[in-house]
Amino acid sequence: MRGTDCSASSGVLYIVATPIGNSADLSPRGRKILEEADLIAAEDTRRSMVLLNKLEIRNRLVSNHKFNEHGKAAYFIGLLKEGKDIAVITDAGTPCISDPGNELIRAAVAEGIRVVGVPGCCAAVNALAVSGFDLMSFAFLGFFPRENADRQRLLEMMRQDRSTRTFALYESPKRIMDFVEFLIAAEADCSLCLMNDMTKLHEASFRGSPSEVRDQLLAKGNYEKGEYAIVLELAESYRYTREEHTVSPEAMLVDQLVRGLDTKAAIAAVLADRNNSYSKNELKAAALNLKKLFQTES
Repeated sequence: MRGTDCSASSGVLYIVATPIGNSADLSPRGRKILEEADLIAAEDTRRSMVLLNKLEIRNRLVSNHKFNEHGKAAYFIGLLKEGKDIAVITDAGTPCISDPGNELIRAAVAEGIRVVGVPGCCAAVNALAVSGFDLMSFAFLGFFPRENADRQRLLEMMRQDRSTRTFALYESPKRIMDFVEFLIAAEADCSLCLMNDMTKLHEASFRGSPSEVRDQLLAKGNYEKGEYAIVLELAESYRYTREEHTVSPEAMLVDQLVRGLDTKAAIAAVLADRNNSYSKNELKAAALNLKKLFQTES
């Protein structure tokens, strides 16, 4: 039954977006489904209860967080097969966007159970929409890594991405300054749009270069509160715009030399290669290194 909906006797799995701050942002359709579903699968039942009480929605809540999601999927699938309708929600925003939900959806799809999205708030999309950056294409990266080496690798990946220079990501308020300081230390040439407490009474935005954003955060004072959605746009000149070789210039020259070319011809051949990113001077220096190496070995 993979890829097709099963019989009408099965229930429907609704993926419902909830407000990211302002409870008035829940859509009328979303409210209706949360009221009428047989149960609600919630990331954190305590936090969801606060929202539902505020909206005067009374329904059964069952936990579905990242630590029990895999095991709970079979339980929910059993209820869906019995004809029960289930609404999936997370603490805020759209499920599955750096939040639980995927395991249950995968299982439902595999069983041919109908999955219906109920669109609404998404912190990353909202931040992108108000950033003012180029949004012809963008990439969502989830939460920024904690370890410095992982952060460096991610920054290099962003610079090498040829499809976009605009990236959306999330960061904890406790690590937001570390994130900005990392970009400053890495001399990342980029513009930032940091959105804090979106849709809430004290919503704030911080815009500019990493150094400018750091100054704005320090001026605010209590910046270690509320979640951050970040949009980062790399300067065009900061991106890698040519093919980056994974082999040394010496290795590229050796490939030509073993074909019988002399050093001058080998350099010319590498320069003519459209995938080459080394300059003539870099190749000449590599040729000298090879000459010294062979002289030493002989």
